[in-house]
Amino acid sequence: MVSLWFGSALLDAGWTDGVRFAVADGRIARIESGVAPTPEDERHAVGLPGVPNVHSHAFQRAMAGLTESAGPGADSFWAWRALMYRFVERLSPEDLEAISAFAFAEMLEAGFTRVGEFHYLHHDRDGTPYGNWGELAARIAAAARESGIGLTLLPVFYAHGNFGGLPPNPSQRRFINDIDGFARLLEASRRAVRDLDAARVGVAPHSLRAVTAAQLTALVALAPTAPLHLHIAEQIKEVSDCIAWCGRRPVDWLLDHQPVDSRWCLVHATHVDHEETHRLAASGAVAGLCPITEANLGDGIFPALEYLDAGGACAVGSDSNVLVSAAEELRVLEYGQRLVHRRRNVLARSAELSTGRRLFEGVVAGGTQALGGDWRGLAVGADADIVSLDLEHDVLQYRRGDALLDSWIFAGRDRMVDCVWRYGRKVVSGGQHIRRDAISARYRSTLQRLLA
Repeated sequence: MVSLWFGSALLDAGWTDGVRFAVADGRIARIESGVAPTPEDERHAVGLPGVPNVHSHAFQRAMAGLTESAGPGADSFWAWRALMYRFVERLSPEDLEAISAFAFAEMLEAGFTRVGEFHYLHHDRDGTPYGNWGELAARIAAAARESGIGLTLLPVFYAHGNFGGLPPNPSQRRFINDIDGFARLLEASRRAVRDLDAARVGVAPHSLRAVTAAQLTALVALAPTAPLHLHIAEQIKEVSDCIAWCGRRPVDWLLDHQPVDSRWCLVHATHVDHEETHRLAASGAVAGLCPITEANLGDGIFPALEYLDAGGACAVGSDSNVLVSAAEELRVLEYGQRLVHRRRNVLARSAELSTGRRLFEGVVAGGTQALGGDWRGLAVGADADIVSLDLEHDVLQYRRGDALLDSWIFAGRDRMVDCVWRYGRKVVSGGQHIRRDAISARYRSTLQRLLA
């Protein structure tokens, strides 16, 4: 039994002073409030629920900052994708593990405590399956084990190059499976995470352009109770190609052809029209938004205000990991809406709670749902995923309650997260991952081989 005491903590009921968490077997066994610390307690100033990261491609962290030169024509997501494919061709299993461990450690330092790893790199460099179909899934699991992050592994099914079952291009050869091969991969992925604390495995059809309608139905049947994630409507070209294929927009087509419900996470959904926005909100699915990556790639801005006002659930993800920051994902999400609507505090949506509080609680709830959890925040029975803020930080001086969240999200920089507990185990202390030196050294060695 571990006893953690916080001067103030954000519980489901709101900000509460003098909170003690009794943690046993990775979960919160008991919560006391309005109590003084005892000598047995580990004491901290401010406690928050950990933030779920619903969408990550961990290996892309090693590319961060290497795609910021314009090409000969208008630069776009599609030009970035071609560069990413060239980078993928170099990666060995050892490289993937080292890069992923580094990205996961950074996520923990930033306040993310569980990641949905949208894992589509499956085969050897020539496209041949490894002897163990789950070789690279096992590397992701090993990186999660080393870093201590909670893992929802989302093996990706990828079979085609565009809508209508067009053949893939050679640069996609490391991703490609048929349904039988994917079933083997899915079982291998489940074995890979078996010894991880509270790990989950979902299914991720890459996108409507990468699967046929029949394959999508088969994939949903493979995982009748697991999380289902897919990219959708990220780019205008994707929407146009979908209309050319079937006469419908992507989200409309999906909602008409699949039983989309609370197990689904539609990643990006950037280019949805008014009808799609309201239909998606009513479905119970989560919109998985990745504001930093969407800005970096020039994707566009999701209609978050209309969607939330319609009762939709949303979450955030770090996607390409060009910058890993839970606070900045929320900041960019709100600032994008301010630029669109030309006013401030857009997603607060009322004066009852601050903007930071609305954003934070919304993405904790939506992210927990999308990654297969059955609770939200800090409650008895929940995983003991707890983040403490450093109240000695200059930016947090003389703040209380919602002002702490607002200052962290909108006024902070690095090192405002002090400690992080994942499944009751401290993995970040004094703002630094407990294995930072070893993980960083292996990451640097990997980059030397890949880039020097």
